[in-house]
Amino acid sequence: MTPTILMVPGLRDHVPEHWQTLLEARLPNAASVPPLEHDKLSLAARVAALDHALAAIEGPVILVAHSAGVMITVHWAQRHARKIHGALLAAPPDFEQPLPAGYPTQEALAQNGWFPSPREPLPFPCIVGGSRNDPLARFERAEEMAREWGARFVDLGEVGHLNPASGYGEWPQAETLIRELL
Repeated sequence: MTPTILMVPGLRDHVPEHWQTLLEARLPNAASVPPLEHDKLSLAARVAALDHALAAIEGPVILVAHSAGVMITVHWAQRHARKIHGALLAAPPDFEQPLPAGYPTQEALAQNGWFPSPREPLPFPCIVGGSRNDPLARFERAEEMAREWGARFVDLGEVGHLNPASGYGEWPQAETLIRELL
């Protein structure tokens, strides 16, 4: 049975020009965690939304997470036992450091349950892709997160935060990395 590819977007949810949105539209076996109507910064609400989306899928699943979606995925994995075929975790943010202007403050993240950041190995195969110039996480911290989670680390080069603001709509490497997980 072909795995369903489930997109786990970051805090900005579904951005039309984002590589996850474009990839979901292109893949016949893809779905996405729906955007939240309320409690958009609540980690508990985000984890529950991921769990709800997974409950609607029968068979194997590959999670494809970006930014805060990575943190949602690793927090979900600490709390739930569903078998996951694999995960592509792209541009994980370092919530333990202050984020640039326009992103939630550490106080807001703490109030919404994002701390502590998970450091345990994940119970499924995963690939973490880190950028050398991501404004949300130093490259070395992205490598460290991959080690902590037991993931293979991929150096994505200088791709910023791998989002439209960094010049990314399409990201063809995502399909290559997903195929590795298959």
